[in-house]
Amino acid sequence: MAQINLAVIGAGSAVWSIQLVADLCVTKSLWGSNVTLMDIDRERLRVIHELATRYARETNADLRFRATTSRAEALKDADFVINAALAGGHQNYEIQREVAEKHGYYRGIDAVDHNMVSDYHVFGGYNQLKLFTDILLDMEKICPDAWLINIANPLFELCTLGHRISRIKIIGLCHGHLGYRELASTLGLDYRDVTFEAPGLNHCIWLTDFRFKGENAYPLIDEWIEKRAEEYWRVWEPDYWETQMSPAAVDMYRRYGLFPIGDTTRSGGWKYHYSLETKKKWYGPLGGFDSELGWQRYLNHLRMRLERLTQIADDPSTPITSEVPPVLSDESVVPVIDSIVNDKEAIYQVNVPNNGAIDGIPHNVVVEVPGVVSAKGVRPLRVSQLPKRVMEMVIKVRIYRMELGLEAFLTGDKDVLLEELTSDPRTRNFEQAEKVLEAIMNLPFNIEMREHYRSKARRLAV
Repeated sequence: MAQINLAVIGAGSAVWSIQLVADLCVTKSLWGSNVTLMDIDRERLRVIHELATRYARETNADLRFRATTSRAEALKDADFVINAALAGGHQNYEIQREVAEKHGYYRGIDAVDHNMVSDYHVFGGYNQLKLFTDILLDMEKICPDAWLINIANPLFELCTLGHRISRIKIIGLCHGHLGYRELASTLGLDYRDVTFEAPGLNHCIWLTDFRFKGENAYPLIDEWIEKRAEEYWRVWEPDYWETQMSPAAVDMYRRYGLFPIGDTTRSGGWKYHYSLETKKKWYGPLGGFDSELGWQRYLNHLRMRLERLTQIADDPSTPITSEVPPVLSDESVVPVIDSIVNDKEAIYQVNVPNNGAIDGIPHNVVVEVPGVVSAKGVRPLRVSQLPKRVMEMVIKVRIYRMELGLEAFLTGDKDVLLEELTSDPRTRNFEQAEKVLEAIMNLPFNIEMREHYRSKARRLAV
C-alpha cells in the first residue's frame, strides 16, 4: 500500500465528494493515506468530513480524513491536489444570469455562446480563473512537486491556462466521454463489448472510432437513426442530463459527419438554443441541461441531495454505505492517482497539452484524448484525424474563443471581452454589450473583476 497526502479543494461539494471518498475507501492500494478536505463553507465542510470519517469506519478503510478552511494548510506536504472548487458557487452565477437576461441575453452570457455551450465562460468566469491561478501559485510555494487533478469548469480554459503559466503537473479529468455507454445501450449493445475513441476538446469530443466486438458499429447508429429514432423520440421523456441520443445529437452527426459524445451534444451552436421552445424541439420536454427548466431541475437535485446527505451526517444511526454503496464508481480520479502512485499503467480519457495527439491543434492547447498513465506520468496517444468540417466549424472556433478569454484574463483588457460579446447573435448593438458587461462587473462579488478588466486606454496609460 502506498501512503500519500491528498488535498481536496472545494470539498464542500458533498454530492461529488462523497463519491470520491467511497472510491478512495474501496481502493486498498491507497490505504494508509491522509486526505485533507478544504472548503470555505464551514457547514458543507462539516457534513462531508463527518460522512468521510464514518464511511472509512464502515468500510474498515485505513484512511485519515481532516478538514480545514485554509488552502495553505490543505496543501502542506500534498502529493496530489484535486480542484473541484466553483468560485462563488452556483448562487453568484444565477445572479449574473438574471442581470444578463435583463439586458436581452437569454440564459445569460455565462451559459451559452453562439458556438459552444460554455461552463462559466470568460465574463463571469474571471473569479474561477483567478481562483485557479491562486491555487497554482500556492502549490508552487507549498507543494511544487504535487500533481494537480482538475475537475472544475471551465476545464478547457483552466487546464490550458495552467499549463501555460505554471510548471505544476496538471491533468484534467471529466466523465463526459461515458456518454458512449448510453449510445451503446440505446443501440441494444453491452458497453463492455464496445471500444471507442472520442478525441477533441473538453465538452467537445467526437466519436472517431466505435466498435462492437471488434467490428465497426457506426452502421448500427445509421440503422437506428433510419428505423428507430423517430419512434424512440415520440415516447422519449429524458431528464435534464440525457442529451446523448437527442435529436440535436443526430442532427450534429448529420452536419459534421461524426457522432458527438457527452456534453458535446449541447455544443452545436445557436440552432439548438434560441429559445425554450427551440431547446424542447432538440432536447425533449425539459429543453435539456441548459434550459431554464433543465437547469432548475439540476439545481433542485443538488439541493435535495445535499439535504439528504446532511440528514445522514446528523444521524449516526444511518449507515452511509446504504446511501453510497462501497463500489468503485466510473469516475477516473482515484484510478488515475492509483496508476501514478503504484505504477499501474492504464489508459484513461485525459485532458493534457496536445503535443501532436490531434493534427491541426497547437501543442500548447489542452485536448481531451486517451492517454497512458503510470508512475512516469501521462502520455497522450495519437488519435484519428478529425474531419475538416469538425475542425473548421467547431474545434478551431472553440479554441479561438478560449484564446480570447485567456487573453482578456491575462491582460485585463475589457475590450477583448467586448470583442467576444459583439459576436454573440443576441447582441443587437455595441451599447447593449457595454451595458451588460458593466452591470455584471458592478455586482458586489465582482469588485475584483471590475478592477482587473479596465479599458485598454487606461491599461496603456498606467
